[in-house]
Amino acid sequence: SAVFGTEIWPAAEYGRTMYTIRQRIGPLLMRMQKRYGKIETGGEFTEKEIIRAERNSGVVSSKVREIQMQNYLRKKELKERRENDLREGLRLYKNAKYEEALEKFESVLGTKPEPDEAAVASYNVACCYSKLNQRIRTDPDLANARASPEFDPLLKRFDESFINENAINAIKSIFGIFNKK
Repeated sequence: SAVFGTEIWPAAEYGRTMYTIRQRIGPLLMRMQKRYGKIETGGEFTEKEIIRAERNSGVVSSKVREIQMQNYLRKKELKERRENDLREGLRLYKNAKYEEALEKFESVLGTKPEPDEAAVASYNVACCYSKLNQRIRTDPDLANARASPEFDPLLKRFDESFINENAINAIKSIFGIFNKK
């Protein structure tokens, strides 16, 4: 059978159906399968399969609209939850409850946040760890990493120290030149 809006034409009128499709749409290519009268009912379709099939057909049914609305509401709810967790985490941080604030910020990071939310949450996670004195040089979980010969150069590369060692070496070399008389 063929479906045109609300009209369903029986398969027995195949010739007329194909003629009408060609008149309305233009040339078409069809692939047919022999099923010997058996209909495959392999179970329920997933949401993605329903949406894809209806998008390809050009018809949007109430089922697709319902799925889209559920997805929209779910995303909106997640966004609101992330915003509330960020606000709550900041409040806890200001009240010096760093462990609890850390949980809130990490829960935001665990829910696939927007880039700006992820940046704020990541920054605040680092601030919480800093306030908790859980730093990379003292954390016992990173003992193996600290034992690696590549650890110190990596830290020096990303660490913001008060004194730049390259600047000190440059000054020493300049004064070393003046001392060589």
